[in-house]
Amino acid sequence: MRNTVNRLAATAGAFVVTGVAANVLKNTINERRRAQRNDIEPFGSVRGFGADVVAHDGVAINVEVDPGPIPTVIFVHGWMCDSDVWHFQRMAMRGQVRLVFMDLRDHGRSGKPLPDRCTIDDLADDLDRVIKELAPQGPVVLVGHSMGGMTIQRLASKAPTLFGDPVVGVVLISTSYGGLGNSSPALKAMSPVLRGLSPLLDWGREFNSYSVIKRWGLGPNASPTAVSLSNDLIMRAPTRVIADFYPLIANLDLGDKLNALTRVQVTIVCGTRDLMTPLSHSKRIAKKLPHAKLVPIRGAGHMVMLEEPDQVTEAIRSAIEDFS
Repeated sequence: MRNTVNRLAATAGAFVVTGVAANVLKNTINERRRAQRNDIEPFGSVRGFGADVVAHDGVAINVEVDPGPIPTVIFVHGWMCDSDVWHFQRMAMRGQVRLVFMDLRDHGRSGKPLPDRCTIDDLADDLDRVIKELAPQGPVVLVGHSMGGMTIQRLASKAPTLFGDPVVGVVLISTSYGGLGNSSPALKAMSPVLRGLSPLLDWGREFNSYSVIKRWGLGPNASPTAVSLSNDLIMRAPTRVIADFYPLIANLDLGDKLNALTRVQVTIVCGTRDLMTPLSHSKRIAKKLPHAKLVPIRGAGHMVMLEEPDQVTEAIRSAIEDFS
């Protein structure tokens, strides 16, 4: 019995030592990657005037405002990200227009909702409140990436009278109106892991995140800086965010609810190597909205605003120039 206990203790000790060593190695590698980025402004350091918008269920939605002339441009990030995903667009556009950045519920600095309040309707309601409290008078242009773009599309069906006035323009980036569960290579790869969700998922994210994000989140020729920034950003999101919002992404179906978007100027941006929301989904949206402008960005993946920031910024500027 004593020998068994000793063996178990030795094995547990070995796991602890191995885990500590792996954690030290991981932190060392991450610090080396950050040092090589040479950010003009350190990623995550650019902040605006902060405010909380209280959602219908009491969740505090974190919002930051960078002052400037109209139009007001409201940025809505995607799944497992936060408002810092717009780092380069924010730096490039500061002071030129009024910028509003919101963290979706359960993301970034926003509050944690109950697990059953992580729906597309909840996200659309949150955006509705942000518009009404911080930009009740137009012109307003909404910019949404991935789940943020889905949120904008759902808002258009829930509150169509917002579109036309105050909302005059929409930029949809790397997004879809539905059907991803059967056509997204990245979601297909994630599905078996999520079905067996366990503490091992946390461990796997900690020690294999960089290679996974590089494979599924970015284009094959993405710069080390773009991969490093994406890794930092996505690793901030707790594992529960992956599990709680996965059904929303996989089961979304808004294809017949886009009529309100015909009243506004629409620009659709997507990387040609996006494995999360493939370019075919942007083309489907463009087919529903024949007046929309489709901007494919060659070679870029899902995190296109970090991979090709200048091209994304130019697409947004082009979308707002008629309202400046």
